[in-house]
Amino acid sequence: MAYAYLFKYIIIGDTGVGKSCLLLQFTDKRFQPVHDLTIGVEFGARMITIDGKQIKLQIWDTAGQESFRSITRSYYRGAAGALLVYDITRRDTFNHLANWLKDCREYANSNMAIMLIGNKSDLEARREVKKEEGEAFAREHGLIFMETSAKTAANVEEAFIGTAKEIYQKIQDGVFDINNEANGIKVGPNVNQSSSQKPLGSTGGSNTNASGGCC
Repeated sequence: MAYAYLFKYIIIGDTGVGKSCLLLQFTDKRFQPVHDLTIGVEFGARMITIDGKQIKLQIWDTAGQESFRSITRSYYRGAAGALLVYDITRRDTFNHLANWLKDCREYANSNMAIMLIGNKSDLEARREVKKEEGEAFAREHGLIFMETSAKTAANVEEAFIGTAKEIYQKIQDGVFDINNEANGIKVGPNVNQSSSQKPLGSTGGSNTNASGGCC
């Protein structure tokens, strides 16, 4: 399907926080509770609509293990958006956010839209990180924030699409040079630049290889 823009995303965070589960829920609308760990990088894609324009999201799900960190870093380059994920039931994954963000700031485009995600909101009884802590970290570092559940799909659509809206707004504001694909944005053929307003929504569809480790 033709698109007006293609946005490249990466999903980063510690192993086991549910990165692959978030991607699978967004692209395939399903939850797979048992996964192998992601080895290196996996890929998924989906079309959405923003401001009446077709946007293709190309999403790279990265491994959280330290041994794959050098591979992960290479994917920061050329990404317009990032989902930085922690597990609300594991304090250590929240404590490691500063390290992930440091890599992101060092290796990625300075204009990248970053969404901080506290995943596994369905496990409220096991919560170790308060929502207010996530909000405070996001405010301090200029990030968008949302809590999600890959299992129940709560806020999963909103997280991915909200990040896309942020990128789209930066394009409208002239922050991104859309003629430079190194920014993680590709202009589609025969782009219709009309300003017709249409409600945000999915056109459905997904790409392959979105399954894999919940890491």
